Order: sequence, then structure tokens, then C-alpha cells
Amino acid sequence: LRHFKSQKKNRSLHHNKLETMDENLLQRLEHAVVRLESLSSGSQPHAVAPCTASASSEPSIVAFDDLIAEYVGKVSAAAEKIGGQVKDVTNVVSEAFHVQKELLVKIKHTQKPDVGGMVEFLEPLNEKLTEAHLTAGSHSDFSNHLKSIAESLTALAWIAYTGKDCGMSMPIGHVEECWQSAEFYCNKVLVEYKNKDTNHVEWAKALKELYIPGLRDYVKSHYPLGPVWSATGVTVSAPSKSSKPGAPNPPPSSLASSSSSSSSSKQGMAAVFQEISSKPVTAGLKKVTNDMKTKNRTDRAGLVSSNVKEASKSVPSGAKVGPPKLELVMGRKWVVEYQIGVKDMSIDECDPRQTVYIFGCKDSVLQIKGKVNNITVDKCSKMGVVFTDVVAAFEIVNCSSIEVQCQGAAPTISIDNTAGCQLYLSKDSLGSSITTSKASEVNVMVPSEDPDADMDHPTKMSGVEHALPHQYIHSHQDGQFVTTPVSHSGG
Repeated sequence: LRHFKSQKKNRSLHHNKLETMDENLLQRLEHAVVRLESLSSGSQPHAVAPCTASASSEPSIVAFDDLIAEYVGKVSAAAEKIGGQVKDVTNVVSEAFHVQKELLVKIKHTQKPDVGGMVEFLEPLNEKLTEAHLTAGSHSDFSNHLKSIAESLTALAWIAYTGKDCGMSMPIGHVEECWQSAEFYCNKVLVEYKNKDTNHVEWAKALKELYIPGLRDYVKSHYPLGPVWSATGVTVSAPSKSSKPGAPNPPPSSLASSSSSSSSSKQGMAAVFQEISSKPVTAGLKKVTNDMKTKNRTDRAGLVSSNVKEASKSVPSGAKVGPPKLELVMGRKWVVEYQIGVKDMSIDECDPRQTVYIFGCKDSVLQIKGKVNNITVDKCSKMGVVFTDVVAAFEIVNCSSIEVQCQGAAPTISIDNTAGCQLYLSKDSLGSSITTSKASEVNVMVPSEDPDADMDHPTKMSGVEHALPHQYIHSHQDGQFVTTPVSHSGG
């Protein structure tokens, strides 16, 4: 009896052992099937998927969720009250921040890519930045809102920072610089709607808080030196030319030319950021060449050696407030600063996506050849500017003794807090809307009907000069004030 019970017990143990082995075998088979399915799909993201949940719960990602919920949510709520185009472009902001969150999660399981791989990796973010810039280039009653979004949203490109030699500012500095560019337009929204609509004021304030302190403090706390890529994660590479059969080959981009023309590591991220900030919209536009980029300039003055003629001027040391600059920043903004006594500056290659910002210059002349999006002259004196076409506006702020010649077309010309402005208009720019505020001694020269008039040289141009009034009479009539400009008899 004892022998029978012992045999029965052994058979039971053996049966349980077989069942355990069967379960282990089934599990192994299931894992094998999953791996085969992953390989058959021809991509590696399946290997990252199990880790995505854990990455999403990391402190840096949770903090970015909080940033979206608090700051992006506040801007979106204000845009809902305004509606229309402001709401639509604010939705692009929300989408861009969610795209950046997805990229931050992927970075934790992705090896640091090369230049081509970085462009491919950042393509979703690039699409949102491009969408915002294209919207800002359109004519709208809310142009200042759109420009604020387009300028500020570029701050999300801090994620492309890979080191001090990558060709862009550190993440914190990059966010602050992008907001400084956007703040000019955001302040215009605040001034315009201060006493008209509090919803627009709320929107502008919320937009500023999103970047300063929102995004800036987030980057400062979690990524002050840029993203940390995985050492053992998946790799990202640029798609091959045959990855999309039947599609026409795209025109060669500035990224490809910069990568092939030099082996220096400094060109890597600068080229990537060039691709992010100025994605081609139409073929045939002139490209910014390598010798025009800030990182390739040959001197510390920041002058572009290929297209800008340098002039050695002896000026008092106290006249310069900062180092002189004439450089293309991030492929999208020409910065001209503290140029003293330089009469032959020239920007020869530009496109409609770029802007020009002239600041603190004195006794100088700048010629802008080609169409740009916007030109701003700020705190300059005895400055001459000759330009061809602008898409949005030409703006003069806080200046004195300024001469401006428009050789093409400009939809809007704005003169604010300026004493002494001589404006020369071409026949194509006679339809421009000229807005003045706290401006005195503003004279506009328009071409005469003489077909032999010289339009290329303002000093030789024959035309009719008009003085724009800066003194007004306000009289109370029929229950309201009527404003008329002061006219002088000349006696």
C-alpha cells in the first residue's frame, strides 16, 4: 500500500512538472512570435514600446505634462474666448508642445543620431514650426498675434542642442532669445487691446508666461545642458532616396550642402537648426551659404564676409554700446547692431521667410536686396535703409534722422516715436498704409509722372514731397471731438 501511494505521488509530481514545462514553453513561443512580428514590420519602434510607459512616468516628462496643463492650457483657454484665427494658431502651439513631449520620451530610448538622423527625428516638430511661420506670413487683422506665435514657438528647438560647438545657444539662452524676438509683437497686442478687449490682453500675458517663466524654468531644471540621449537605444537615420517610390526627388537643401562641404563637427547641429527654422516652401529661392553663417565668420565683429563690404572707420570708443554685428541668426533673422559710420553694408541673399532687425546703428547705410518678411529699425540715428520688398511691414521705432527708400512694395509702413524721417516710395509702394505715432518731421517723396525720373537714386529722383502732419486740432462738435491736422499758411 505504501509503495502504491509513493508511485502515485511521483506520477503527480511528474505531471505537475510537465505542466510547468509546457507553460514555460508557451511563454517562450509567445515571445518568439512577438519578436518575429516586430522584425517583419521592418522597424524598431516595437522594441521601444514596452519602455515608453516607464519613460512617461519619469520626473522630467511628468513636469512637461504639468507645463502643458498649466501654461499651454491657460493660453488655449484665452484663445477660446477670442476664437477665429487666434484660436487656430494657438491650437498649433498646443500641438507643438505635445509633439515635443513625444520627442522627449523617444530620446530616452534613442541613440544620438547624426545630422541626417537628427533632421528625420525632429521632422514632426519642424512641421509645426513651419505651419506657424506660414500662418504668420499671411495678411490678417491679428498679424501681431500670429507673429508672436511664430517667433516664440521656435523656442521649442532647444531640443536640438547637442553641445557648445553645435552652432546654437544653450537651451536656456535659446528660449530667452526666441521670446525676446516675439515680445516685440506681443507688446503690440497688449497696447492695441489694453482698453478694448481684456481677452486679448489675457492671451498675450498667458503667452509670455508660457515661455518666461514656463518653458525657461523647465529647461533650466531638467535639461540645462540639452537632452540626454540613450547609449544603447534604437538608432535613427535619414530615409533613403528609395524609401518613397514614385515620389519626385526634392531639391537639394542647405543641410545637404553644408554637410558635404565640410567635415567639421560644428556644422552638424547648425545645419539641423537651419533645416528646422527655414524649411523650403517654394523651389528656386536663394539659400544661405556656409560663409554667411555666424559660426563660419572670420572675425568677432559678426560681419558676413561674402556679401558685406567691411569699412574700417575710426570712431570714438564711447560711441559704441556693443560689438557691431551683421549676421544671420538661425537661418531666419538678420541682425544688424551697433554699426557706426559704415556706409556700404549690404544683405545680398534673403528670402520671404526671413526678417531684418536693425538696432543701435548710427551714420550708416544698409541695402537689402530681395524680398523679406519684415524689417524693423530700432533706436538708430542718421541711418539710411534701402530695401526691395517686404511681405508684412517696415517698422521704424525710437529713431531720429532716418532715410528709407522702398524700391518695390510694402503693405504697411509704421513710424513710431521718431523725429525726422524721409521716406522715398516707388510706384509699386504708393498703395502702402503709412501709420505714424508720436512722429515728427515725417516727409514722403512720391515719384512724379515724369518717365525720366531716376528711381534708383533718391538724391536725383524727381518727385513730389509730402509732409505728414504731426500737429492736430481737436474741436468738440455735435457731442464729439473732431480731429483735423494743423495747416500753416506760410505767411
